[in-house]
This record gives sequence, structure tokens and C-alpha cells, in this order.
Amino acid sequence: MSLIPFAPPRIDDKIIDEVVATLRSGWITTGPRTKEFEKRLSDYNGNESTLCLNSATAGLEIMLKWFGVKEGDEVILPAYTYSATANVVIHCGATPVLVDIGGDFNIDVTKIKAAITKNTKVIMPVDFAGFPCDYDEILKIVSDKDVVSKFIANSDKQKMLGRIMILSDAAHSLGAEYKGKRTGTLADVSVFSFHAVKNLTTSEGGAIALNFPKPFDNLEIYKYLCIYTLHGQNKDALAKMQKGNWKYDIIEAGYKCNMTDISAAIGLIELERYENDTLVKRRAICEEYSKQLATFEWAELPPLSNDISTSSYHLYPLRIKGITEAERDTIIQAIFDLDVSVNVHFIPLPLLTYYKNLGYNIQSYPDTYDSFSREISLPVFYSITEEQIQRVISAVISSVEAVLSKKMVG
Repeated sequence: MSLIPFAPPRIDDKIIDEVVATLRSGWITTGPRTKEFEKRLSDYNGNESTLCLNSATAGLEIMLKWFGVKEGDEVILPAYTYSATANVVIHCGATPVLVDIGGDFNIDVTKIKAAITKNTKVIMPVDFAGFPCDYDEILKIVSDKDVVSKFIANSDKQKMLGRIMILSDAAHSLGAEYKGKRTGTLADVSVFSFHAVKNLTTSEGGAIALNFPKPFDNLEIYKYLCIYTLHGQNKDALAKMQKGNWKYDIIEAGYKCNMTDISAAIGLIELERYENDTLVKRRAICEEYSKQLATFEWAELPPLSNDISTSSYHLYPLRIKGITEAERDTIIQAIFDLDVSVNVHFIPLPLLTYYKNLGYNIQSYPDTYDSFSREISLPVFYSITEEQIQRVISAVISSVEAVLSKKMVG
């Protein structure tokens, strides 16, 4: 029996043909396909402007730097997230301020206000597994008169916004909805990931969805970011290809993190079939897991939808009730022994060596540790078959019950 993989990308003839067409066009760096992908993403999400880059990590860091985040500043984020969310804060010289999570894996909004100080410049909520955070509540917090009175603006952009910026780490949540609006329109700015394991992949890649309130001009911000993410060069390769338009200038020491047309070619195909194909399949997989696991008392099912939110079904983070971290690890090994790949999302920041050495302690985030210690991510990918889904469910049930039986006997 072959191993069921965890999250292989969808690579079919449509994608291969489009990549080949891109190669044959002679335009493989940032060009017409990237610009078209940006426009279609904005149309899909409903935000004003979108910039595509080589990763979501780059997008998060670029927006922190654009906002003027620097040494001495603080950025609030959940303790339960991938390292990239915190690493970009470190890169800016600022301090990550970690907040515990709620039952939906997302940042506990009731604990955000207590974490705000005069040094807070940004809140970075993370849409864990594709389930949106409570953005209206976060906006209420940053708009509260007492919180606004604490805010110290140290850059022109900070003065214009006049409050803490909400920078959404929406790496998981393309296509998710909150109160009838898609991610990309829920925060001042949202950053998506198109990494190989994401719902929509460009092999590597990411996008900044700009949605700042007036008086900001999101199109002007987009134009500036195009320069900022290409060495500070005032003309990209597409513009320089125009007849006699070779001369350029460097207006600041920018970064190099643009998306290529090869990546955008994959993204265009993926976006074309995302809403009515990819999300439909992923939802069906997750709902089948929930349907069959709901009958077991030990299964704590992940949130997929409620009255205000709908997931993008990026992950299926199952939690097993009443087990220890060591028992969870034993269950995972047993599942792998049955030729089913599973994963854990994520190792919390305070458990990682770098952040432990900075003084973060997992005991300060009990709900984060509790969820992590019991979490097992089940495989969700487009080409998984019904027979494979049943194998996954069977492997999970038998592995969990073997450990729980042994525990009861012990």
C-alpha cells in the first residue's frame, strides 16, 4: 500500500502548458503575467491593489518596514504561529509581543488590549488553518480612544493612520470569508502565501493586499512598493523594454523580492479554478473528516464555519482530547506506520530554540501549549481520493484508540 502524502501541489497539464508558454514567450521575470495575476487577485478578494512577491514572508517584512517599524517598537502576534510571523519583526529590530490563542487556534482578542503599550505599532493576527480572526473586534481595540491615546507615531505613515496598524498574516486564508467579506479586505493590509503546500500555489510566492482607509491612496502605495521591492529602482524590466526607455534611477536602497512570470503563470491557472473547484474539493475533504470523526468523544474538531466566518480549508487541525504531547507523538508515529502522512501545525514560538533564548516561556501561553500538544494535521490536497480519505480516517481512529486503550489499562 502506497504512502498517502500530506500536501502535494496540484500540477497538471494546464499548469505545465502555461509555464511552457511563459518560457517560450521569453518573458520569465516580472512581466505581463505577474501584473495580470495582481489584477485578478484584487478582483477576487475585493481590495483596491495587490502586489505579488516571492514570498509571504517578504510581504510581511516589507509592510513593517514601510510603516516605519524599528528598534524599540513592539508588534503583537499569536504565540501559536509559524516562525516567519515573528522572524520578520526581529529583522526590523522590533520586539514580538506574544499573545495566547483562543479555542479556534487564532489570537485571543480578549487578551490583545492588555498587551498594548506605548511602543506597540502593529498587530499581526494570523488566520490559522484558513479560519479568519475576529477582525471587527481587533479594529475596535485599535480604534479605542484609550488605545489611540497611547499610540506614538514616529513616521509619516504612522501619523496618517493615527493608530496601530492591523497587518494580517493571511498566509492560509485566501478565499476565506468573514461577515460576507473575503480576506484581503478585512485588515489595513493582508499578506497571502503561495508556497508549494498552500491552497493556491505559485511554487514560491506571496501577495500584499492593500486595503488602507482614506486618506491613504492604495494605488500610490502599490506603485511605491513596486519600486521598494525591486532595489528601489524606478523602472522595472517591463518598463525598461520600451523603446529608448533604458535609463533608470535608484531612489532608495530597496529590496529584491519580486515575483516572476513563471510563478504568476501557475498562479493564474490556479486562481481561475480556485473558487469553484479547489475550495469545493477542500471543503468536501474537511467536512468528510468532521462527519466521520464527530462520533468519537476524543475528537475535538477544528472550526470550519460559523455564523460569521468560513474557512479556506487550508488545514484540518484535529485535536485529541485528554492526551499528552508524548502520547500525541506516539499516535502520529502509529498513523505513519499505516502509510498515512500527517503533520503538526505548528511548534509554538516559545518552544523554538531562538525564541526560548530570547526569554519567551511556553508556560505563559497555556492555551497555545494545550492545543499544540494535542494537535494532528490530517492530509488535505486536491488529488486525494475517497479511498485515501477513508484510509486516513481509519488510521487516525485505530491509532488514537490504541493509545487511549493502553492509557486506560495503565
